[in-house]
Amino acid sequence: MSASKPVEPQSGSGLPRWQLALLVGTPIVLGVGAVYLWNRSRTKQRKGTGERKTPEGSASPVQGQDGAARTNQEEGNMSPLDRAQAAKNKGNKYFKAGKYDKAIQCYTEAIALCPKEQKTDLSTFYQNRAAAYEQQLKWTEVVQDCSQAVEMNPRYIKALFRRAKALEKLDNKKECLEDVTAVCILEAFQNQQSMLLADKVLKQLGKEKAKEKYKNREPMMPSPQFIKSYFSSFTDDIISQPQQKGEKKDEDKDKEGEAAEITESSGYLKAKQYMDEENYDKIISECTKEIESGGRYTAEALLLRATFYLLIGNATAAQPDLDQVINMQEANVKLRANALIKRGSMYMQQQQPMLSTQDFNMAAEIDTRNPDVYHHRGQLKILLDQVDEAVGDFDECIRLRPDSALAQAQKCFALYRQAYTGNHPSQVQTAMDGFEDVIRRFPKCAEGYALYAQALTDQQQFGKADQMYDKCIELEPDNATTYVHKGLLQLQWKQDLDLGLELISKAIEIDNKCDFAYETMGTIEVQRGNLDKAIDMFNKAINLAKSEMEMSHLYSLCDAAYAQTEVARKYGLKPPTL
Repeated sequence: MSASKPVEPQSGSGLPRWQLALLVGTPIVLGVGAVYLWNRSRTKQRKGTGERKTPEGSASPVQGQDGAARTNQEEGNMSPLDRAQAAKNKGNKYFKAGKYDKAIQCYTEAIALCPKEQKTDLSTFYQNRAAAYEQQLKWTEVVQDCSQAVEMNPRYIKALFRRAKALEKLDNKKECLEDVTAVCILEAFQNQQSMLLADKVLKQLGKEKAKEKYKNREPMMPSPQFIKSYFSSFTDDIISQPQQKGEKKDEDKDKEGEAAEITESSGYLKAKQYMDEENYDKIISECTKEIESGGRYTAEALLLRATFYLLIGNATAAQPDLDQVINMQEANVKLRANALIKRGSMYMQQQQPMLSTQDFNMAAEIDTRNPDVYHHRGQLKILLDQVDEAVGDFDECIRLRPDSALAQAQKCFALYRQAYTGNHPSQVQTAMDGFEDVIRRFPKCAEGYALYAQALTDQQQFGKADQMYDKCIELEPDNATTYVHKGLLQLQWKQDLDLGLELISKAIEIDNKCDFAYETMGTIEVQRGNLDKAIDMFNKAINLAKSEMEMSHLYSLCDAAYAQTEVARKYGLKPPTL
């Protein structure tokens, strides 16, 4: 995964790229989305995180009264508004006593008595009655009364939030999200309760939409650079190796300067030739020919076809092929181990860590000296936040293949993240020294520079991080993700929005299938207040997403941006922008 998106532990935020929360050194306002990651670290200093259950106004009689019931004459001398307030206060007493039917009667009386021009008071009475209906789980009535309150007082936080909760109960997630987005903006993202509801609804919407979209998506071949980076993460993989002499026709072995002609009878060998030529679109069909003919390379063809199914995001088609290879006891153990690695990675993308772990452990059992098993299992352990075990796997990979630059770089990154999140300065420095050693010993490994650059950015050594990204670009000028990371660095380092956008635009120019670039561009456009453009960028990323989990995350970002457009239209509310 050369110069790719960083491997990060899973978190409750649902955001795989933790560094987004540090994009400009201030809280990102993704509408409602990644901002929660930043804000949660400050919840201990927050106020107003408690449940909003009680109605508004005093539960005692109007100020100056001794609590005795008024006489009819006293009530007759009161103004309509005073009588309405008295009815509300009586309702509050019943509410606190848990007598919700009587409280509702009093609030209804207050609504009837209140002059229509007294909109602030009237909105309070509706909101209080909604609070009583909420206690009776009458969600439709809650929505109706809160809507009345909001109509009279569009920035009424209590009514908006109460309506949001009721809409969630009624499974109206879209309108729930709009209401809770308005609440988050009005509260300046300082109330954990409202942000948690928004986060919850965003995840639910994202999962629902991704499940439907992913099921019906058109498979799409990623860019050649992505495919080459993917295969470069395997060093003991038969199917990704160049064609061997034994695979060529005898009369073609002496040909120079041109690809060897492959016998028509072998679809697999033809597929291997297409791999050498980077003619990836024809590989699945050629592998299918080999499989259907029962050729001698059936196991290899199954694995290669499964690999490209995974690359185009069709895990449903990939799994039967992987299962078949894994169960082929007579097949080369390298093929079976590779199939287990890929199925294990697929399970992790599907958020099935137990199945993923089982596959990696089985791969280690059947092919104990395969460095790829330990390298990829190490990455899995990082995702599961099992850093000590990850380091152990990277060490075993390095023992088996001392020249594995990727494993060396990933080990440094794992040690760095452990030290950084654990706030151990001396260990952080040791990890940083390790990165220096990696780039000295493996000067052609772009991944080493990329991961070092991320660590340097954490340490606010921005100039040196920029140099590391430049080295990545020098080594892999067609790797779009490096330009995205360098663009993000400009925003955090210099607050240079123009240069940041220029670099991310360059990434899209290099690889118009780089979903990471579209996602990042969308994130920045949200911060700039260009919500329509942000939504367009997120939709492009969604169409390119390689897994249902990634698609779910992108839908959450898109829905957050769309909710902001609706809140701006309805209430004139907008969060701060860059």
